[in-house]
Amino acid sequence: MQTLSIRNNQAVPLSTIPELSYSDFFALNTRLVAEKPERHCVSYFGYPLKDRVKLICCIADDQEGSILLSSCLVLATDILPSFTAIHFCFEKFEREIHENFGLKYTDHPWLKPVRYAQNRADKNQTIANYPFYTIDSEELHEVGVGPIHAGVIEPGHFRFICNGEQILHLEIQLGYQHRGVEQLFLNLKELRQLATLAENIAGDTAVGHGVAFAQVWESLCAFKTTREIDFSRTVALELERIAIHTGDLSALCTDIAYQLGSSVFGRLRTPIVNFMQEWCGNRLSKGLIRPGLNRFPLTPELAERLLQILDIFEPDFTEMNKQLFNLPSALSRFERTGVVSVEDATSIGAVGMAARTSGVFRDIRSSHPSGLYPELQHEVKVKRHGDVYSRVQLRKNEVFQSLGYLRKLLADLPAICEKVALSAPGKELFSLSLVEGWRGEICHCAITGLSGELIQYKIKDPSFHNWLALALSVRNNEISDFPICNKSFNLSYAGHDL
Repeated sequence: MQTLSIRNNQAVPLSTIPELSYSDFFALNTRLVAEKPERHCVSYFGYPLKDRVKLICCIADDQEGSILLSSCLVLATDILPSFTAIHFCFEKFEREIHENFGLKYTDHPWLKPVRYAQNRADKNQTIANYPFYTIDSEELHEVGVGPIHAGVIEPGHFRFICNGEQILHLEIQLGYQHRGVEQLFLNLKELRQLATLAENIAGDTAVGHGVAFAQVWESLCAFKTTREIDFSRTVALELERIAIHTGDLSALCTDIAYQLGSSVFGRLRTPIVNFMQEWCGNRLSKGLIRPGLNRFPLTPELAERLLQILDIFEPDFTEMNKQLFNLPSALSRFERTGVVSVEDATSIGAVGMAARTSGVFRDIRSSHPSGLYPELQHEVKVKRHGDVYSRVQLRKNEVFQSLGYLRKLLADLPAICEKVALSAPGKELFSLSLVEGWRGEICHCAITGLSGELIQYKIKDPSFHNWLALALSVRNNEISDFPICNKSFNLSYAGHDL
């Protein structure tokens, strides 16, 4: 058997993952992706093993609800055929492996560093001399944005090639922060430190990344969550989705100078995040998610308070969307702007909203569910035009869906259970957790060593896939449309720069 099939949040002995020759590893994983459109790469990474590099590839089958694992041992000095030349969805994974270990490819079309990590293999490659794509022409010009932005966002550089106002090409370079988050997971020893680190991977996705880490750790410890724990995590994930989607609708209205929408959607976000402070003491939900326990049970009093907030929120949210979607000046800015075709979304392995607004049915809540999502029987919301308008509509539709889920969940509060101590993580295990955050598919992988200690921790924020979708979306648009294209994705700099 060339692959090991596991389920989401399942820990397996590391030794059970088949180890193949590179030629077989290459043929297997490129074939798996080609065989079924429901398959995509959720993680592909390497880690040092004595004098070699161990590569592990994780292909999710969204139809079967399985993750297919395979591995390979290579030398850092090897020059290999690239997966990317066959399927572009592997592009950034292989670039990261090249940057981290110096592994080279004979036919990778875009072999550039991804993050400029402090422990990169080649310190001569620096962000100051990043090799941007250029076109030598007297008729074209380049426009640079960043890495210091006028807005209060994180550092990233956007290099446009334009013909007048028309964008021909955009290259996005991140990696200015050198955060070293994955290495910190190996350095820190206390569980509370690790949990705190996880919820700070991307500040707007504290719940999503917190749940992914908790599930990985629990699987390593063979801990089975209670209904109470699953309940709180599912509620928190959907509240985070409502808060961020609503805030993004406000920001999109700001970018098209629609002041009423900007003000009302911004106001509507506030009671949602304020409830999180009432629940756990933090508006961004930090401190709420911890492995093996529920620190802040959702009491009947809190549940009643949340229902009151939702009852006030929904009619105003409905009315503001009615106003927005009947405003010709807004629709003219949204419609047919920033289009990502279904072919491009599939090719680059887009996830989350970037995939679903281009007609790709990709949602972990449906394909690899955990928590209480199996009970909710999640229906994937999909749009097909791939433009800003589709991404605005999907936010609206998902907020209404989340409101329905929360009311259903709050109608049946679980009993508060006694806390059960977590055992130590098992030895030489591999575990993988997939969570559908508000932005899309989050993937955490963990490997333990001979004493049960973490020897590898791999994080993939959905932005890792979707920054390229933004770059493709602006082609043939006017450069003045870049802000609404950018905000319609709202990707994470921090989540990419690990």
